[in-house]
Amino acid sequence: MSTIQLNPFINFQGRAREAMELYQKVLGGKLDLQAGPNGRIGQARLEADGVLIIASDGHPDYPAKVGENLALSLSGTDQARLTRIFKALAEGGRVNMPLAKQPWGGEVGWLVDRFGINWTVNIQQG
Repeated sequence: MSTIQLNPFINFQGRAREAMELYQKVLGGKLDLQAGPNGRIGQARLEADGVLIIASDGHPDYPAKVGENLALSLSGTDQARLTRIFKALAEGGRVNMPLAKQPWGGEVGWLVDRFGINWTVNIQQG
């Protein structure tokens, strides 16, 4: 059976580098910053002692307000399983961005479930 990970995902609306560098200073660990279009941080990952925080500068078309800028992030390589999970979480909720191919080859989608919880589903290449 495939495995999936559940981690926090934070949309910093342009301040991901600053925030994640602070968190690395405080928590230690390895920080990986991947630049996206226009020099924005497309994805940042901080791994420190079993903690994984994922973040980005966000997408200009989807500005996040404080309080709505934190999501639960599911990630893994099993496309069929994660697609089923995405669809099930979306039932009775709202899809903000359907699962879509990304420049790095994986797929990402965002939704709010029927309980008002933000989710990001990240299907990584196997």
